[in-house]
Amino acid sequence: MSRSSRALALLAVPALLVAGCSSGGTDAGSGGTGGDRVAVLASFYPLQFVAAEVGGDRVEVSSMTPPSAEPHDLELSPAQVADLSSADVVVYQSGFQAAVDEAVEQTRPAHVVDATQAAGLSEGGAHADEHEGEEHADEHEHGSLDPHFWLDPTLMPDVADAVADALTEVDPDGADTYRSNADALGERFAALDEEYRTGLATCERDVIVTSHEAFGYLAERYGLEQVGISGVDPEAEPSPARLREVGDLVRESGVTTIFFETLVSPKVAETLAADLGVGTAVLDPLEGLTDDAQDYFGVAEQNLEQLRVALSCA
Repeated sequence: MSRSSRALALLAVPALLVAGCSSGGTDAGSGGTGGDRVAVLASFYPLQFVAAEVGGDRVEVSSMTPPSAEPHDLELSPAQVADLSSADVVVYQSGFQAAVDEAVEQTRPAHVVDATQAAGLSEGGAHADEHEGEEHADEHEHGSLDPHFWLDPTLMPDVADAVADALTEVDPDGADTYRSNADALGERFAALDEEYRTGLATCERDVIVTSHEAFGYLAERYGLEQVGISGVDPEAEPSPARLREVGDLVRESGVTTIFFETLVSPKVAETLAADLGVGTAVLDPLEGLTDDAQDYFGVAEQNLEQLRVALSCA
């Protein structure tokens, strides 16, 4: 759906918003809509995970991005847009999903957590696309900003704190629970960071070749060099020149593994790996889950093991 189509869809929303507002309010201290749990709407999986962990039994969290769906190009129906006005708390990441940005601007929910602000991200900052201007550079609507901050676990506690604050505004009776849960989650993120730091401290190689540049934060945090076949947009097609460039780097750097992902086609990565005579493995950008038995920490630990094997870490 184009931007103009989305705009037309949003124009159809006001009538739905009226109906949504009549049943979506939450009285302070009630513990949730209509005296039940607090209704939280998150834009995609990592934020859904944080909201659920911080809120615990006092919240009911849903995601705008369906399970196993690639979140970059999310489109919202008028009914989904209306859900933002009836949610008690909305957790999203501005600059990542254009349809969500438009919907938040249209509905202006009363209690919003913007992970971009909470995590201190900035357009064109340290994690901007290093290949801006090249043929394979990302032309997606989130621009030069690498949105995948959640792959650096040290940035996640601030988001958890912001969620706890927003939930407390809606449900003051749960303040102690939300603060305790956010602190406990922060400790788990700190432990994961230490696991990565020690696990990647001594490796034979430090270059990771990925299907798209989703791992800039992870690479910077742990002293790795990311080389993306495509830019930040996973749907961007690499040019022949870019494929040659990556191939040359793989040979020169002794790379043994090209990483592909779970939510996008691995065809380009697998074809390039076959041409170069190297292996492939999954490195999950944690944008969404394909296995309900997994969670953020389980996938992150699998990623660490994949990195350790690919980089021959001691």
